This record gives sequence, structure tokens and C-alpha cells, in this order.
Amino acid sequence: MDVFAAVVTLFLIMDPLGNIPLFLSILKSVAPERRRRVLMREIGFAYLVLLVFVFLGNVLLETLGLEEQTLSIAGGIVLFLIAIKMIFPSSGTVEGDELEGEPFVVPLAIPLIAGPSTMATLLLLQRSAPNQTGSLLLAMTMAWALTGAILMSSTALHRLLRDRGLIALERLMGMLLVMIAVQMFMDGVRVFLSR
Repeated sequence: MDVFAAVVTLFLIMDPLGNIPLFLSILKSVAPERRRRVLMREIGFAYLVLLVFVFLGNVLLETLGLEEQTLSIAGGIVLFLIAIKMIFPSSGTVEGDELEGEPFVVPLAIPLIAGPSTMATLLLLQRSAPNQTGSLLLAMTMAWALTGAILMSSTALHRLLRDRGLIALERLMGMLLVMIAVQMFMDGVRVFLSR
């Protein structure tokens, strides 16, 4: 497993720059002195969920009887759809209803950091390199740490980049994710056709 490629893929899927406006919107009802603590707690919960997928992902795949090429094709399609949403976002702001009070696990930890696409990618990476759990753990931890650092400095980044800068970066990340998604899809099809 190429750890650097896995870190980049997971980081792009976690999309911390695209999530900054969502995080700021959700945390606006939280007292300013508690925001940092709440954000640290939610980032920690997301890490625990991702750890479960790193260590139990293979068991889940074996239980479901999924093959690598199936997961690669499905993962490529899902990542492509996510990338398209990053490039051409819908007009909605925050997914779901407006929350009152302090968020707890949902929606900050799950699904904004540890979402279905991140979990599916972890399963795919686990399946493509079944004996490299340590490398996958390292890649996931590095992507999570980068995401957490960006989200912890979300207020300063938003002030620096403004909405237009964040949108431009998210679209660039979406373009990179499109390329990764197409490669995953093609790899899955190639393995399937060579059987």
C-alpha cells in the first residue's frame, strides 16, 4: 500500500476545507468558550469510528463475501458522485435540520468527518492490502490529523480565505477526487475482466 496515496485519498474524502462552513454554522449556537472543546471531542469520536473500520473492516468484507473488484468499482462510483457534489454543490447549506444546542457525535463526527465514503474507502484499502493494517492505520491517522488541524483552525481559515477561497479549494479537491474515483473504477473493471 502506498501510504502517501492513501493519506491523500482519505484527506480529500474527509474534505475538511469544504466542511469549514458547515462546522462554523453548526457550532454557532455553542458558547465561544466551549467550541474548541466540542470540536476536539467530535474529532476524537470520528477517530474512534474510523479505528473500528480499520480493525474490523476485513471481517465485515469477509462476512458479506465481497470481492476486491466489486468494492473497487462501487467505491469508484461513490467517490465519483461525492466529487461531483464537491465540484457542483447543491444550494443547501447544512445537511438535515438545524440543530439546537451542542452537537454530539452527529453531524460533526459522523457523517462530516467519518462519513460513509470515508468508511467505504477504508474498507477498499483494507481489502486491497489485507496484510498491511499498520500502513492503513498510519494513513488514516495522518489524514485524520490533517483534517482535525484544519477544522480546529476553521475560524481563522474562514477569515483568511473567505467563502470564495474555500469554494475554490473544495472544487480543486473535487477534481482530484474525480481522478482518484475514475482510477479506482478502472482498476476494478480491469481485475474483473482479467478473471
